[in-house]
Amino acid sequence: MKKILILGAGKIGSLISCLLSHSGDYTVHLGDSDSEVIGRVASELAQPNLHPVTINAIEEGELARFVAETGPDAIVSALPYYCNILVAEVARDYGVHYFDLTEDVEVTRAVRRLSEGRPTCFVPQCGLAPGFISIVANELMTHFDDLDTVKLRVGALPVNPSNVLKYSLTWSTDGLINEYANPCYGIENGKMTVLLPLEGHETIEVDGLLYEAFNTSGGLGTLADTYDGRVRTMNYKTLRYPGHCEKIHFLMQDLKLGQDRPTLKRILENAIPQTLQDVVLIYVSVMGRQKGQLFEENYVKKVYPQRIGGHLWSAIQITTACGLCAVLDMVMQDPTTHRGFVTQESFSLPRFIENRFGQYYR
Repeated sequence: MKKILILGAGKIGSLISCLLSHSGDYTVHLGDSDSEVIGRVASELAQPNLHPVTINAIEEGELARFVAETGPDAIVSALPYYCNILVAEVARDYGVHYFDLTEDVEVTRAVRRLSEGRPTCFVPQCGLAPGFISIVANELMTHFDDLDTVKLRVGALPVNPSNVLKYSLTWSTDGLINEYANPCYGIENGKMTVLLPLEGHETIEVDGLLYEAFNTSGGLGTLADTYDGRVRTMNYKTLRYPGHCEKIHFLMQDLKLGQDRPTLKRILENAIPQTLQDVVLIYVSVMGRQKGQLFEENYVKKVYPQRIGGHLWSAIQITTACGLCAVLDMVMQDPTTHRGFVTQESFSLPRFIENRFGQYYR
C-alpha cells in the first residue's frame, strides 16, 4: 500500500483521510498540531489504515524529521495556505509527491519554482475551485475550434440561510478572507488582466433560483496561464445569494477590515454559524466557434451532503476532498507519468469522473 501523510485534521483533511484509508490501498498518517483534535478524528473515523500523529508542520525541522523517519510516498497539505511553502520544501528535499488545496496565487507560484527539475510531482490547487472547476472548463474548451468567452462560477451555500449575510462558514475562514481580499486574475481582450475582488457583479438564475456572482481570488488556478492568448474573455466568480456581496464590501472596504484580517476572522467566526446542510453549485459556460458557427456549452451541477464511511459530510467537504483524492489517486496509480509542476487542467474530465473518488461528482 502507498503511504500518505496528510497534514491538517480539519474539515477537509478529515474526509481525505477517511476516503483514502477506507479504500484499502493507502496507509494514512493524519498529522495535526492539536493532539486532542487528531485523537478525536481518528477515533470517530475508526479506520485500521489510519494512524494519528501529533506534529507541528510549521515548526522548524519537525516535519522533515517525520518524513525522513517514515518515508511517505506523498504529502497532502490540508493546512492554511500560508503553511504550504514550507511543506512543499520538505517534499522537494525528500523526494516526495506533493498535493495541496491552496487558492493562493503567490503560494502556487512558489510551489511551481520549487518543483523545477524535480523527478516527483507537485500538484497544488486541488479540490473544487481551483481544482475540479478547471478540469471541467478545460474539457468544454476542447470542444471548440475558436474560443470566445469562458465563465467559471462556484458557490458553497447554506441550503437554508438564516442570517443577514445569507451564508455559513463551510470551510476555512482564512481561505474565505483571502479570496475576498486578494487580487483576481482573468483574461480580457485576449490578455491576462488583474481584476479587483468583490467587483464584476452579475446575477445568474439556476433552476429558478437567483444568485449573484462577483470576482474572488484564486478560483481560476493556472487555467488563465494555460489559455493566455487563446481566449478573448475568461474569469472566475463566486456565487452567493443576492445581497451578500454588498455587506461583505461594507465590512472589508468601508470598515477597512480587509486591512485587519485577524479582527475580521474573529467577527465572522463569532457571528456566522457552521452547517452540514449546504449545497455546492458549479456552473461553467464556454462560448466559441464550432465549424464556423457560434455555439455555447454549459456544465451545471449541484452537490449536496452525503454519508460516507458512516458519517455525514457537507457538500463542500465532499467536493473539495474528493477532488483532491481523485487527482492523487490518478497520480499514484502511475506516478512516473507525472513530474514537476502539474496543473489541474492536465487531468481529463472523463477519467476524473470514472475514478472511485471522482464518482461523488457524478
